[in-house]
Amino acid sequence: MSEANFSKLLRASPTEWAVADAPIPYPDAIAAMEARAADVASGDAAELVWLLEHPPLYTAGTSADAADLTQPDRFPVYKTGRGGQYTYHGPGQRVAYTMLDLRARGSDVRLFVQGLGEWIIRTLDAFNVKGERRAGRVGVWVQRGSREDKVAALGIRVRKGIAFHGISINVDPDLAHYDGIVPCGINQHGVTSLNDLGLPVTMAEVDSALLAAYQDVFGPVVRAEFAPPSITVAAG
Repeated sequence: MSEANFSKLLRASPTEWAVADAPIPYPDAIAAMEARAADVASGDAAELVWLLEHPPLYTAGTSADAADLTQPDRFPVYKTGRGGQYTYHGPGQRVAYTMLDLRARGSDVRLFVQGLGEWIIRTLDAFNVKGERRAGRVGVWVQRGSREDKVAALGIRVRKGIAFHGISINVDPDLAHYDGIVPCGINQHGVTSLNDLGLPVTMAEVDSALLAAYQDVFGPVVRAEFAPPSITVAAG
């Protein structure tokens, strides 16, 4: 995608940027995200990027194949409205939920998804990791000799012009937890993390890289608090 195309995603008004300081249960996070997306759609709230971690769990996107859930009793499994198949979320993985107004960003869903991938790629570049897209495969990949491993995932849903769900980057999760699924329906490739690639970076360092890359692709941010009262913090 050209730099000229990126300009269509930029917005001058700042996106609110919030970071959860403890793992958030998946149902609580989804409820809060959907409520905020509705408020963005109605003009009652600003756009938001919400960084968090989840307790260990699997999610099934709208294209999920039940056969790809190989260990259904290992962790809780949640059906979700985002596109894609099965994925894992858990400690050590940075999830960035976006509640962004496509009506103000060119109304081009494909371009927006490419922008999410570019956000990830620029974030990884801060750590000298070359993230790459692959035709026919969602997410961001790294070449490791003769094999390719997935380091980051993305998936969105659009409702009333608002794109929500978002991205996740593997910082230092337990990669064995992916054994209970066929990640994104692809069994001939692996999954990796920054730590697995030999980069013991902190979550705070990844957050800083995410912030800088987001501003390059989507525009300015302003720090905010986002802790809806319905949320109960999960045990570590």
